Amino acid sequence: MFGLAFTHSPFNQAGALVHIYLDGSVLVSHGGCEIGQGLHTKMAQIAASALKVPLELVKIGDTSTDKVPNTSATAASTQSDLNGMAVLNACKILRERLDAFKATLKETEPIPWVKFVNMAYNARVDLCAHGFWGNNIVKFDFAVGKGRPFTYFVFGAACSEVEIDTLTGDHTVIRSDIVMDIGKSLNPAIDIGQIEGAFVQGYGWCTMEELVNFPNGSYYTLGPSTYKIPGIIDIPADFRVYLLRDVENPLAVHSSKGIGEPPLILGTSIYFALADAIASARTEEGIQGYYSLPHPASCEQIRLSCRDAFTDPTPNAGIKGESWVTRETVPPPDDLRRV
Repeated sequence: MFGLAFTHSPFNQAGALVHIYLDGSVLVSHGGCEIGQGLHTKMAQIAASALKVPLELVKIGDTSTDKVPNTSATAASTQSDLNGMAVLNACKILRERLDAFKATLKETEPIPWVKFVNMAYNARVDLCAHGFWGNNIVKFDFAVGKGRPFTYFVFGAACSEVEIDTLTGDHTVIRSDIVMDIGKSLNPAIDIGQIEGAFVQGYGWCTMEELVNFPNGSYYTLGPSTYKIPGIIDIPADFRVYLLRDVENPLAVHSSKGIGEPPLILGTSIYFALADAIASARTEEGIQGYYSLPHPASCEQIRLSCRDAFTDPTPNAGIKGESWVTRETVPPPDDLRRV
C-alpha cells in the first residue's frame, strides 16, 4: 500500500505548454523530466487523445523552466498525475477553440487535420495554450500530524519461490508473481516494465546491496563497483505480472495511478522466501525456534544461517553430524582423515 502525492502541498502542481503548427504537428512542453520511466510517451498519448490526432504528430520538447516555470521535482511517482492533468488542460483549451471555430464553418464533410489547422490559423485562432493543474486534495499539517497526506493509494502483492544452496549460500529465484492495482493504465507496456524493474531493484536491495563502512564512518560501498546489484541472471526464471482491470480512480488523469516506486517494496517477497527456505534447512538439522536473518540476505548470511556442523561445531549443539567434528571419541570418516 503506497501513498501517491507530495505530502508538502505546494509541490502538487504542474504546468504545460502546447503548440499546434501549420504542418499539423503538436509540440508539448511540460514540467516533468524523462528519466527512463516513459513519462514523455504518456504525455504524448494524453495530448494525441485530447486533440484527436495521430500519436506520431505529437512531439515532446526538452524539459526546461524557460517553457514551464516553477516545476516540482520529478519524484514520488507523481509526474504522470500532475503533468498529465496539465497537458490535458492545455489540450482541452485548444480543442474548445478549434471546436468553436469549426462550428462557424459550413463544411459538411470531415476536414483533414492539416487543412483544418491552416484554416484556423488563417482565421486568427490562437494555436498555443498554457495548461495548469494544482492538486488541492492533499492538505497535511506537519505541526499536529493531521490531515490528508496522499491523493490516493497504489496497492500490490507479490509471491516468490526460491531455492537455496545450503553449502554456498547461493540462491535462485524460481518464480515471482505480482499483482498491482494501478487504476486504468495509461500505457500497460510501460507500467509492466516499471513494475518489473522496481521489483528487481527491491530484490537487489534486500539480498545483495550490503553497505560497508570505513572505521571513520564513511562508506566503502559507494556504487556498483563496490557492491553487487542484480543482473540478468538474477531475474526470476518465471516472472509474471498482473494488472487489475476496470479499476476506477477519479483522482488522476484518465483514471490511472502513478507507478514506479510502489512495486519496489514487493521485492521483499524474495527476502521472506529466503527466510522460509533457511528455516526449512534448519529444521532438517534439528534446530527449532526463531532466528535472525540480517538484511541484506547475502550469500554469506544465508550460509551462516543454515546452521550445520561446519558453521556451529559446538559440542552438544543438537546439530546432526556435529559429533564427528567436535568429539575425539568418534573417529572422522576416512576421506576427512586423509585430508
